[in-house]
Amino acid sequence: MPKGLSGEIETAYSFDALRGIQAGREFYVAMCPLKIIPKLFIFNEEEIPPQFRAQRILRDSRIPAIANYIINNPKEYTFSSLTASVDGIMKFTPDPSVGSDGKIGRLHISMESRLLINDGQHRRAAIEEALKEKPELGNESISVVFFVDKGLKRSQQMFADLNKHAVKPTKSLGILYDNRDEFSQFMVKLVNDVDIFHNRTELEKTSISNRSTKFITLNGVADATRYLLKPKTRIISSEQQNLAAEFWDAVSKNIPEWNLLMERKVMPYELRQNFVHAHTNILNALGMVGNILITKFPNEWKQKLKGLQKVDWARDSKIWEGKVVVDGRMIKQKAGINKAAQIILQECGINQTLQELQKDA
Repeated sequence: MPKGLSGEIETAYSFDALRGIQAGREFYVAMCPLKIIPKLFIFNEEEIPPQFRAQRILRDSRIPAIANYIINNPKEYTFSSLTASVDGIMKFTPDPSVGSDGKIGRLHISMESRLLINDGQHRRAAIEEALKEKPELGNESISVVFFVDKGLKRSQQMFADLNKHAVKPTKSLGILYDNRDEFSQFMVKLVNDVDIFHNRTELEKTSISNRSTKFITLNGVADATRYLLKPKTRIISSEQQNLAAEFWDAVSKNIPEWNLLMERKVMPYELRQNFVHAHTNILNALGMVGNILITKFPNEWKQKLKGLQKVDWARDSKIWEGKVVVDGRMIKQKAGINKAAQIILQECGINQTLQELQKDA
């Protein structure tokens, strides 16, 4: 066996690997079979105080979702690299064809070494769970970046550095790019098919800048459509899809300012600045109203929606203050959305309270 950092390695894990330099220190990227991942890495115990740990406590609630992602998508799942520190003997042997300074070779890690995951502990736990149901996945691989363990402070700093600049994709972007999720695909189709949303929907961000030419966010339309359909699964029937498109089209025809927008007689930023209906909280309230009208009045809901023409949608109207507007600022709170839905229902000729209507549903 090759010599280690401080002697001979009698028993070792060996991986095909690449050698690199980062911040003046060698590190290695190796291909590891999934079946050895649960045996290879350990976690700090939960009872250890945070100041003596080098990673966050494992959150058990996250593991099933990640494990199911692997199990349900065995031909399509994608995992980024794990990052680990090795406290023990580690030796890189370049391939003879590339010489002693070569970057391609075999990485040998003593089986007596202590390997600590700096980034990816939930992926590691999910892999372990997935292998219990699909052991055939064990021969597949995941890349692991190995660093020499330089002690607790270095490991803690690595964790901080790895997570400090991580940016989670926005909800809108997550919907746009999720080609596997049927509801997400439906949302992308909906904003392309419904005139008021077509080319007026912000597909990447969850907020809109003052001078943007976009009217609403993809995430906002998705949330409001969930209020409308109340889907019990991510699978949306063709009837539900048609109903959602029909509903939002009917809403757009009964809000005067939305008609002006479709006729290009007003700019989106003017609506956002002056009216509440250009914000996702009111879109959610409209979705809530739609669900009640369609449920209670399956043959008359379009007629009921004509009441939207009577609503005072002005942002400075007193009817919205303290509900979805506070001191001139739009706020998003569930209680405010409920109150807004109640106002809209009353204008649509429904005098029952929202609680009564939802209780009877």
